[in-house]
Amino acid sequence: MSDALTLPAETRDRAGKGASRALRREGRVPAVIYGGKEAPTPIHVEERLLVKQLGTGHFMNSIVEIEFGGKTLRTLPKDVALHPVTDRPIHVDFLRLAKGAKVDVAVPVLFVNEEASPGLKKGGVLNVVRHELELVCEADKIPSEIEIDVTGLEVGDSIHISHVNLPAGSESAITDRDFTIATVVAPSALKRAEAAEGEEPAADEVPASEQSDEGEEEESGEE
Repeated sequence: MSDALTLPAETRDRAGKGASRALRREGRVPAVIYGGKEAPTPIHVEERLLVKQLGTGHFMNSIVEIEFGGKTLRTLPKDVALHPVTDRPIHVDFLRLAKGAKVDVAVPVLFVNEEASPGLKKGGVLNVVRHELELVCEADKIPSEIEIDVTGLEVGDSIHISHVNLPAGSESAITDRDFTIATVVAPSALKRAEAAEGEEPAADEVPASEQSDEGEEEESGEE
């Protein structure tokens, strides 16, 4: 699991677009904490610190402990709105985490031991269908990534969710099918050769004895 992050905050006394714009001019980002059967709590955080945490690459999968008003709340980031031009964060939603809560998260996949895959060593390509897995995790056991071992995979082999050993406290959010995560496919050169073998030969490649005489019949008909 990613280490918990700490983010100081202050409560927001005023709401509305005007108040939010004023906060952004001061280098603050409006945010809200919701969930846990409590009323939403409007807050604002320092943009510089938020951008730094976003840069870790695992902000959305980390527990963020928000400190304000002399207390600390355990939360999980659920959405970060970015400015369409500058990409600066303009609003953040945090989910309040109750003790023992389970949360839906998207966890990145990391493939390991590619050098031990005969199919990849022969020139095959690992075709990744899902770069993230949708999981339901215990709030204090969110993995930072899911490692998938490709040892022994040949060209044509596939990795399904049933092949993955998920860490304790995590389970797939998709339960109605054994979905594909990745496959080992033939290199493009080999695929082109296979495709060429399955194509019908062009007319000038067909033996003269097998070519149709339809053209001759049409010419005789025109006369």
